[in-house]
Amino acid sequence: MDRVQIRLLGPVDVVVDGAVRPVSGQRRKAVLAVLALQAGDVVSTERLIDLVWDGRPPATAVNTLQSHISYLRGVLRSKAAIVARPPGYVLALGPDSTDVGVAERLVRQGTAVTEPARTAASLRAALDLWRARPLADLAGSTYFDDQAVRLELAHLSALESLFDARLAMGEHGAVVAELERLVRENPFRERLHAQLMIALYRSGRQTDALTVYRCLRKELDDHFGIDPSPELRELEVALLRHDGALAAPATVAAAAPDAVPRAAAAPVPGQLPSAVRAFAGRRGPLRWLDEVMTGLGRDPGAGSEVVVLVGSAGVGKTSLAVHWAHKVAARFPDGQLYINLRGFDPGGPAMTPAEALRRFLDALGVPPEWIPASLDAQAALYRSVLAGRRVLVVLDNAADTDQVRHLLPGSPGCLVLVTSRSRLVPLVVTEGARALHLDLMPPAEARELLAGRLGTTRVAAEPDVVDRIIAHCGRLPLALAIAAGRVLTDPALALSELARELSETPGRLTHLDGGDAATSVRQVFAASYRALADRSARFFRLLGLHFGPDITAAAAGNLAGVPVADARRLLAELCHAHLLVDQGGGRYAFHDLLRLFAVEQTEGLDPAAERRAAVGQLLDYYLHSACGAAVLLNPTRARIEPIAASEEVSAEDFTTSEEATAWFAEEHLALFAAVECAPVAFDAHRWRLLWALMPFVSWRGRWPERRVLQSGVDATRRLGDLPGEVEMVRCLGIAADRLDRNDEAEEYFTRALQLSEKTGDLAGRARGHSDVSSVIARLGRPEEALWHNERALELYEAAGHRVGQARVLNSIGWLRLESGQHDAALPLLVKALEMHQELGDLHGGSIVRDSIGCVHCRRGEYHRAFGEFRLALAGFREFGDVYNEAETLTRLGDAHRDAGDLAAAQRIWRQALVIFDDLGHPSAEELRDRLGSRVS
Repeated sequence: MDRVQIRLLGPVDVVVDGAVRPVSGQRRKAVLAVLALQAGDVVSTERLIDLVWDGRPPATAVNTLQSHISYLRGVLRSKAAIVARPPGYVLALGPDSTDVGVAERLVRQGTAVTEPARTAASLRAALDLWRARPLADLAGSTYFDDQAVRLELAHLSALESLFDARLAMGEHGAVVAELERLVRENPFRERLHAQLMIALYRSGRQTDALTVYRCLRKELDDHFGIDPSPELRELEVALLRHDGALAAPATVAAAAPDAVPRAAAAPVPGQLPSAVRAFAGRRGPLRWLDEVMTGLGRDPGAGSEVVVLVGSAGVGKTSLAVHWAHKVAARFPDGQLYINLRGFDPGGPAMTPAEALRRFLDALGVPPEWIPASLDAQAALYRSVLAGRRVLVVLDNAADTDQVRHLLPGSPGCLVLVTSRSRLVPLVVTEGARALHLDLMPPAEARELLAGRLGTTRVAAEPDVVDRIIAHCGRLPLALAIAAGRVLTDPALALSELARELSETPGRLTHLDGGDAATSVRQVFAASYRALADRSARFFRLLGLHFGPDITAAAAGNLAGVPVADARRLLAELCHAHLLVDQGGGRYAFHDLLRLFAVEQTEGLDPAAERRAAVGQLLDYYLHSACGAAVLLNPTRARIEPIAASEEVSAEDFTTSEEATAWFAEEHLALFAAVECAPVAFDAHRWRLLWALMPFVSWRGRWPERRVLQSGVDATRRLGDLPGEVEMVRCLGIAADRLDRNDEAEEYFTRALQLSEKTGDLAGRARGHSDVSSVIARLGRPEEALWHNERALELYEAAGHRVGQARVLNSIGWLRLESGQHDAALPLLVKALEMHQELGDLHGGSIVRDSIGCVHCRRGEYHRAFGEFRLALAGFREFGDVYNEAETLTRLGDAHRDAGDLAAAQRIWRQALVIFDDLGHPSAEELRDRLGSRVS
């Protein structure tokens, strides 16, 4: 039988035979959590619904609850796991079925025994079950928030019991740092204060112990007007009297022969820097580090555990390492070693391994005369001194693996925590190190960081301003800390003024300068940049000229004028140095502030002509690749006058429409950014890129902001390019048309028609009439629409433009259909279909088949309608035209409804709804109305 446990002491999930099985959907998690919190007891259906929906259940709650129960039984691998028992349900998995139950049992067992060592072991096992805030993914519900608070208090109580046991075991010195942290976090918790007072007193710090009491007394008086409890007052008196009852318990340590000469009273090093004040966030990385800690020393044959924290400059590696090191320091009673290896120090060269070793040996009490001369001999002595000890070693700011390797202990009880901007892959490969990549802070954690430094009240008072500061700092912890420091040291600097300063892109890095090399974002980045070879540094600088959110090796190679294979190697080198982020799928991105730094460097070092040539090569690559892809997507579309590409450019060569669609899907955001941000000198590229994008965006609904489309119009006007202006105004009309902004679409299409009259282009004028017809027909003016279509047909015939003729015939047939002239519509549509087939225009033919399907539906010929709709769908899917796919699915659903098959209709409408939702199209709401409460 499967071993199943439900975990609530963190995010809600299920563990089956040791494998974590996530539970999808917040309501399902809520149902499981309610039952698990009352495991073995019946929870009524009424109470379940009330708790799961937080007192606001929908009308369908009972049916939905039944569906959730069925799903959860599948996750738990047993129908008997959740039993229906009037008046509700009961979780029936037996003892230890939840981590909460296991934790509560271990706490009871630990507090019931009298031997401190057994108590501590049981309590540590219980505390290890807490992975994060209990019920972390159900926050916001009254019931679950209350339960989370209860479980957090249980965790704190278990910690207090553990401290009692450790004090009884004589570990008073080892618990001081952790107790100090907990007292700061729980300023009115008297039991913690009492434990800290005892630990300090036994460590020979009577004055500090009394200070703890007096600070608590003042806090209680200031906040509540009360004194500490009688027990705490009695403890103060006992401290003042040096009461013998407070003496540390006698401990007996077994003597062991020294493996190496050792000073008679070797010190226990405590080299960690001061604990990080107002540390915030990083809950995921902290959990990961805690999990590493749980396995430490379990394999006596293994060496020391090595953990590498890697990430870009300023991302908070050192802060996280020091914070966690203080958190676990008590687990390393033989000491904590720390050293800054200065691998990327803007103020001087990196520290040598020999210098680091001598510092460590000195801290471990090894007399200088015992230290050998060679590096290998020093490393061997270091390992011998640490043999059999439990020591935490923090190697901060490492440059490379060679700087670290000699500093690794051999003892399985030791843990080495390394931070670096380099990935240190050899350390992972040869030493079995575990690596954790530290990324930018999530917005919520960035807000926590600012609140911890500036105060919760101040941050909460101006949420929009704070969000702007976070965005301008790129969620980089160093930048956020510098910004907070500027506010704290300048009382006249308002948050709104700081946000305004940081919004000035060219000067942002100047505003993020705390006054020295360690607190200047620019100088911290510069330390990594200076480590690059000349060719890599030039490549890094030119990447700052790219417009989009990310870049491929092909685009980067064209920008820098290097072969794609070389670009890939250079990109990998920059990622290794954490100056660039590998986003997967062959795409690379800057952190926002690193992009600004790259721009500063290229503007300061690369000649203007070289920068302009690089931008031109990039735009040539994008334009010629996009035009080639656009022709494959819509082969019958009228061409535009091309621009010759420079000889250095190597554009993409697509062979299928699928390849073209995939490229547009990957690159459309970069292309839109190029359209919006390219210099005015490249206006000819700007509007042509928009033209090339139109088939993809109109079929996929990936419309940019209106200002991007308008920038194409502005470009053609600056160039005096009338045919180009017609195309760009028409783009605005198509966008408005597809988004059901009909009045706006009519305005743009009419303007495009007026402009086309000046060009002498018959096909262009015909297209203008056809565009106007399509929108005014939807505005309820069928006669006017018919006139425009007839005029379009005349012009297409005069131009010999058969594709246009076929499209207009479809439009006229649709108008006949809408006016109830079914028999008149069908011949026109059949003729249009034949013309598209003769021309090999599958996409145009699919549009006509959709119209023919509607005719058959209106005539009650449903099976014929089904066939035409399915053929249309096949064509749209081949071209990736999801917008028309959704439109046809809607009509196919309508046909099934009219034929009396409502279930089939609803199934098909749901498919269309998924697409319209993805497109953000207004038709999604109409479909929801049809489906009613069946779709949420």
